[in-house]
Amino acid sequence: MPINLSLKLASNILDLNTVEQKPTREGYGQGLLQAGEENSEVVALCADLTESTRTDIFSKKYPERFIELGVAEQNMASVASGLAAVGKVPYIASYAMFSPGRNWEQIRTTICYNNQNVKICGAHSGVSVGPDGATHQAIEDIAIMRVIANMNVMVPCDVLEAKKMTYAMSKIYGPFYIRCTREKTPVLTTSETPWEMGKAYAYWVEPAGTKPDVAIIACGPLLHNAILAAADLEKTGVNVRVLNVGSVKPLDETMVIQAAQDAKAVVTVEEHQISGGMGSAVAELLAKNCPVPIEFIGVQNRFGESGQPNELIKHFGMDVESIKNAALKVIKRK
Repeated sequence: MPINLSLKLASNILDLNTVEQKPTREGYGQGLLQAGEENSEVVALCADLTESTRTDIFSKKYPERFIELGVAEQNMASVASGLAAVGKVPYIASYAMFSPGRNWEQIRTTICYNNQNVKICGAHSGVSVGPDGATHQAIEDIAIMRVIANMNVMVPCDVLEAKKMTYAMSKIYGPFYIRCTREKTPVLTTSETPWEMGKAYAYWVEPAGTKPDVAIIACGPLLHNAILAAADLEKTGVNVRVLNVGSVKPLDETMVIQAAQDAKAVVTVEEHQISGGMGSAVAELLAKNCPVPIEFIGVQNRFGESGQPNELIKHFGMDVESIKNAALKVIKRK
């Protein structure tokens, strides 16, 4: 089976009827609590969305280390920077449209310019927010965060990876952004699945002794669609390698370049505008080191719309069939 068993992934990863589903924002809350339990300097701030961002898991246990800022995202970023300057490890959370969307300048100037140790969670990202519509569907946040110097950008594929990332941030100095979702999504990993900042992992690999016909490079919960697409393509004789690049910045340059060299064709998959996101980071890297044909799965220069999450994923061309078609298209361009 091309699933990379060495990574101890969920055994039912291909079974939509039995695979567990949980929102990645829940992993943020669990990871924050774990970080707080081990480090008394960890504090949490929220902008009137404590339950929605799952910050309430921390606030209920450590109310003396929790600050409710109200609907004041710019102030929240600046307060967090001040707390970090005196040795605290602040985590701040809101919907991604409001943080980093509304308070980007404060994040840039008070946090990143000063290289303060602040961790930022943007919840309810992507079009899968659903009925809330375009005003609440953050599909530009990877772009605006990865462009800032000193900022690290993490996009977990599932609830367990989100927990690992959130906890790991407390151990690594510097500004971090973690992008979480509202909707329940498949749990692909287990507690034993490795994760390390700056590393990509091949979740689906080509048969032994062969080269991949295409490399699919994905981040976030859409990684599951990429794996399902790889499984379907394999049945037609197309060899696929699927990389999980949850660490968008820093990017695992070695793994990405190797995948491009081996496959000679790449598809990137993300629930974000194709401009400036993870796919752009991959394209920038490969343009310098290994130019190959690339197709980009993501939002194509549009705003979001209201609808049910799965309907929107299909409507915007990010479903399994769209990924398969992109893979077959890019193979022809080799």
